[in-house]
Amino acid sequence: MGFNEKLQEILDSQVDVVKKVMNLVSESIDELKAKAKEEKRSLDDVIDEILQKVNKNKKEGKMGMPLLGDKFPSINVQTTHGPMSLPDDLKGKWTVLFSHPADFTPVCTTEFVSFQKHKSEFDAIGAQLIGLSIDQVFSHIKWVEWIKEKLDVEIEFPIIAATDTLAAQIGMVHPNKGTNTVRAVFIIDPEGVVRTILYYPQEIGRNIPEIVRAVKALQKSDSDGVATPANWPENELIGDKVIIPPATDCETAAKRPKEYECFDWWFCYKESK
Repeated sequence: MGFNEKLQEILDSQVDVVKKVMNLVSESIDELKAKAKEEKRSLDDVIDEILQKVNKNKKEGKMGMPLLGDKFPSINVQTTHGPMSLPDDLKGKWTVLFSHPADFTPVCTTEFVSFQKHKSEFDAIGAQLIGLSIDQVFSHIKWVEWIKEKLDVEIEFPIIAATDTLAAQIGMVHPNKGTNTVRAVFIIDPEGVVRTILYYPQEIGRNIPEIVRAVKALQKSDSDGVATPANWPENELIGDKVIIPPATDCETAAKRPKEYECFDWWFCYKESK
């Protein structure tokens, strides 16, 4: 593998990138000197060009897992429903992208059955489900067949066959569990922006109704410009009502108790539409 290929592999890995790049530069100094001589440039210029590529990838969001408010990175993937381009193929719909450690494992099987059992609820709120693990697509297909045959549940959503690099790129590789993916959940809005990230350890299965609730709460917040309380729509203080964003000036604060139900001017709420 040549220097450029090694560099690209490091950039794709997302893990300790700068350290790995500098180690590669040190190991390949003779190759870089030859490159500088051939291109009639200084060695410092060649090395600076490499570091600029690292910085460019950082600025464009191509390095490190996406965070809340980030655009989901552009990736091309193979799934049990054929190839997909993310986030382009997600446009216009809410998406729940969830990873699992491995096919043919007990906890993951219970999760996939539960996701499928709740699929009608996700469909009703316009949210699509996509699974992911570092397994080849034929393994996914066989596992789906097994679930259908043994448990009489047909998995209707696509499952991504991820590479180690792809899983690392979106932060789904467990740092202490080899190449297994964690139980991660990304809730992505119709514009391709990451709105919620949930992580679970390998030994704990997810609560699927909570993921349905999170999507509904995000949609309510976006449509009505409000916040939702704990356990919404079954909050212990205000039930299914929603919270008005706190006032940011004295005049608005004084008006709030006259306009809404309030515990105080900073904690006001109203009926959910």
